[in-house]
Amino acid sequence: MAISRIGSPKLVSSLCLFLAIFGQSPVSYRSGIETEVKLEGRAMTTQMLRNSAGDAEAAAKHLIFPLVPREDMQAYGPSILMSGSGVRVTDQHGTTMLDMMSATTRAGSLGYGNREIAQAMYDQAITMHYSGAGRNTNAAAARLAEKLTEITPGRLNRVTFTSGGSEATETALKIAKQYLQQSGRKPRAFKVISRWSAYHGATMGALSCTDWLAVRDVPDPRVPGHSFVANPMRYRNPYGLDEETYSDICVAHLERQILLEDPELVAAFIGEPFQQANGVQIPMPSYWKKVRALCDKYGILLIMDEVITGFGRTGTWFATEQLGIEPDILNMAKSMGAGYAPIGAVMTRDEIADGISHFRHVHTYAGHAICCAASLKVIEIMERERLVETSDVLGHQWQQAMKDAFGDHPIVGDIRGRGFWQAIDFTADKASRAAFTDDTVVAIARRARELGVIVGPIGTAIEIAPALIATREDLAECTRAMAQAIDDVARQRGLAGN
Repeated sequence: MAISRIGSPKLVSSLCLFLAIFGQSPVSYRSGIETEVKLEGRAMTTQMLRNSAGDAEAAAKHLIFPLVPREDMQAYGPSILMSGSGVRVTDQHGTTMLDMMSATTRAGSLGYGNREIAQAMYDQAITMHYSGAGRNTNAAAARLAEKLTEITPGRLNRVTFTSGGSEATETALKIAKQYLQQSGRKPRAFKVISRWSAYHGATMGALSCTDWLAVRDVPDPRVPGHSFVANPMRYRNPYGLDEETYSDICVAHLERQILLEDPELVAAFIGEPFQQANGVQIPMPSYWKKVRALCDKYGILLIMDEVITGFGRTGTWFATEQLGIEPDILNMAKSMGAGYAPIGAVMTRDEIADGISHFRHVHTYAGHAICCAASLKVIEIMERERLVETSDVLGHQWQQAMKDAFGDHPIVGDIRGRGFWQAIDFTADKASRAAFTDDTVVAIARRARELGVIVGPIGTAIEIAPALIATREDLAECTRAMAQAIDDVARQRGLAGN
């Protein structure tokens, strides 16, 4: 059976549209600007609102905005987030909204205004803010490395830090290649296999194993040696096959690609435990075990990209814990600093780290002391408040509540997810599971924002990823807003059925 490509260019523009939505002043939700609104315990005055208008003008004039098409920015303008508290954020129009996307990128896992994290960063800054690179490090980095070995799965015991997720992917690829080459196991290995609709970052190496969002459309040649195979999708796959059959096809495609590329030249296979494209794609339980077996068979390193799924997002510290396998290399970022500091990391086993006699790689701000102090405090808070366990329990309850509220709606095809990372996949026909080809999904997200709740359209689905501090009441508010948004848009467009 020939394997064809999944997805269409129309679907990968949804985040661009979401960013445009986020910057739009919701006229139907709020008209005019109040003289005074409450903002993080203090009044936001008319003068402050006037100042924010100047900020918006300066941003529009001087900033280069990623992902957003110029025409969208001209139509909607930038969104200036003035302040936040808990899971709510206030923009330059004085509009306060329930943020159910953890600051768009899912990084803001502990919400806004956390004074403990801010204090930890301040204390570190006046003690030792930056220690450089190479042989130098700092106490916060050492303590964080030790802590990460406690909370990550399997035998992951060695750490190198980065400033974010794209850098983490770049670093992981270098570890895989340099280990196989310097250890003599595969002296010529340089190729990397990824999956359709994957997202692993926007820097050149990470971009080369990325197949999602508008970043994939750049005209530049990518790094040589990268190829893509079928990705497991359970609700909707390109052949209309049953889930188990299609999952096996994905695994067979991977083995075929390994043989095509020559196993001696393939260094790594990289994947997200649950793929973000079209909203939280959770594969069949057998998928990752079969992939792990293939990697072992051909001496290929398995890189698990947990930049999104790590740090409690899916109900466990890391989603890999739910798969029954051990990765060779694991990436992390985003929630690692809860959005308070830019930090990422890559972890591997002792034998892989020790197999690299000279790690030819450096980042100026890797292991930055202030960022490491922030991450240590994030982990401390998560452990103390049992937020990982809570996200698991509340995630199950919340998903069921959404199914009860609108799971039977004519345009709702699937509600899925783990923990505090959920997705609502929409369909123009429940029987065929056909995806919408117009802007219906984006319109639902826009309507939800008008109702005061921020969610994120992502291809055929709407993604919801609140901070781990969100309460039952916050989740219930989101569910009510989504139910109304879905119903409003469906009725407006004649999609509500009988």
